[in-house]
This record gives sequence, structure tokens and C-alpha cells, in this order.
Amino acid sequence: MTPVELSRTVLCAVRRAVDDGELSVVVPPRAVVTVPGPGGCGDYATNIALQLARPAGQPPQRVAEVLRPYLLGAAGVGDVVVTGPGFLNISLQAAQGSVALVSEILRSRSRSGSRSQGRSGGGYGYGYGYVGRPTGQVVQLHAPHEVRAVVVMDVVARVLRSQGALVRTSCVARPEREWTEVLGVEVDAYGTPDAPAPLEVNVRPVPAAPADAVALGRDAGRWALLHPAAHDRPRVTSEYLSQREGNPLFRVRYAHARTRALSRNAADLGFDAHPGVVQDVRALEIALADHPRILAATAAQHAPDRLARHLLAVADAVTPLLPTVLPRGEEKPSAAHRARLALAEAAGTVLAGGLSLLGIDAPDHL
Repeated sequence: MTPVELSRTVLCAVRRAVDDGELSVVVPPRAVVTVPGPGGCGDYATNIALQLARPAGQPPQRVAEVLRPYLLGAAGVGDVVVTGPGFLNISLQAAQGSVALVSEILRSRSRSGSRSQGRSGGGYGYGYGYVGRPTGQVVQLHAPHEVRAVVVMDVVARVLRSQGALVRTSCVARPEREWTEVLGVEVDAYGTPDAPAPLEVNVRPVPAAPADAVALGRDAGRWALLHPAAHDRPRVTSEYLSQREGNPLFRVRYAHARTRALSRNAADLGFDAHPGVVQDVRALEIALADHPRILAATAAQHAPDRLARHLLAVADAVTPLLPTVLPRGEEKPSAAHRARLALAEAAGTVLAGGLSLLGIDAPDHL
């Protein structure tokens, strides 16, 4: 069961409780499902009981207790625990959770591979975690004439478009040629528009030296500007060009390249990926399941550093799995190998998609 499917399951539980007279509320259009926070448990958590408490005229914990048995009866749900002020913590049946998640990610890969992702790597519904249709949200991003601000704005626009928003970008002056050609920045307009009120600058991270970023090239330069939080001063140094474990960009790209190499080697051995239950990979499954929430948060907060840090977490979580994917010695490919390969390919898909949104190449060979 994917987070999207679980969200529908939560709404179905609310609807059944309303139909049975247990709750008197209007069923909301969506239910937010995230990984559990501090004090939580299970695979996912939802605050739907807190959301419905006021219209229901009941305490959140009471609403949560009403919804709990309806969720327990849903297919794929193993356990439901109420914590804190009324959070519903949901544990999925192992096979349901991991297999459905990997299957969904691999399906999104085939969709994105067969259709254009649109301008600047963004588009409606062509990747895992993307929104399937325009939401009607219109966003105007306006940046100062500063290299880091323009790069951050470019990525925020990409992620917003992946979440269904219509985005227009502008800069107070024409971006330097090196920014657009070397760093791959795209800006819709520049200068002072003829409007009753001037545009407000709403993308303003701590500045960086443009020459340093350009000297690193597109991939390393963008990562150096995007990985730190907006309020932190970036370290734009040659460390991002090194191919060693201490370089976070290298770790992310290397993990992706390893997953692609595994797919090629598996094909040479005559087997392909098939989703199944894989043991001792909970951290990786949680990171992959959290990807849609990270994209939504990145878009809402205009914070591409969240996506960059998340990709690093996925890369670090998938690394221990990679040596176990291929058969060793005279060992024959088994269902376990196919399941591990599917999980590795799912991680590679998330890494490639996330790097694309950051405007960074995800090479198959590194």
C-alpha cells in the first residue's frame, strides 16, 4: 500500500464512520499521511482525527478511537495505535507495504520514461511523488540578481511544477550568461515589470560568490548552492568535485550509478526485477515512502535543501543493500534476488528523479 493508497483508505474509514452515525462531519477531500514523528510508531501516521475534532464536536482522541476499528478492518493494515493528542499510527502488513511501494515507484518510472517531463524537469504526474494534474495554484517567484537566489528559484519552480502548480519566474536583472549556460538556469522574465505594484523579492537565500559556483560546473555548482539551508552560507569549494565518500553529491550519484549497474549485470545473468518482501531494509523503505511528502514540503517551503538532504538519506540507506542484490559464485538467481533488485531500482528511480528536479545529472556510469 502506497502513501496515496493509504490516504484513500483513511478517507474511506472516515466515510464509513459517518455512514454508520459514529461521526457527524463532512468527509474532507484528502487525508495527510506521513512517516511517524517523535513519539509515534508504525509505518505511517495521520492527523485526520485532529483535523475532524472541532467539526465533530469531540476530542481528537475520541475521534481517533472511533476511526481505529475501521482502519484495522482495511486490507493491508496490520495495526493501528493512537498516540499523543490523537495521531493514528498505522502499521502495514509487511508484504503489502513494501511490495506495493516498490511497484508504485517502478510504475512511475515507466510512465516518466514514456512521456515528456515538461519544462525544466517538471510536469504533471510523470514521476513518483508528482501530482497527477494541475492544482490551479499560481506562483510568482522573483529573485534578486544573485547567483544562488536564481539557482534556488529555478529548482523551486521545478518542484512546484511537479506538484501541479503554474509557476512564473523573474529576476530583477538579466542573469549573467555564465549562470544560464554553465549552471543551466532558466528565468521567464527579468527587469522591472510595468505593473501597478512592483514584484516582491520572495527568493532570498544567503548569497554566494558567483565565480566560485560557475568554476565548479553545473552539477557540483548547483549542489553546493542547494544543499545548505537558505539561511546558511554555502561552502562553494572544490570538495564537491571529489569522488570520495566525504562528498555528499558523489554519494548520491554513485548510489544511483550502482543501481543502474546492478540492472545491467542482472540482465547479463538472465533475470530482472520483481517486487517482493526484502528483510532488514526498513530505513530504505521509509525513506522511499517519504519521498512524496518531501517533494510537497520542498514546494510549500521553497526549500530545495530538503530534497537534497532527502536524496542523501536515500543513497545512504540503499548502499548496504547493493552488495546483496546479485547472486554470488554458483548461486542461482532467486525470488529474493529479484526482490532486492526491484528495491534497488526503486531507490535509483527516486535518486534520478530527485537529481533531475535539482537540475543535476544522474549518470548511469560514474
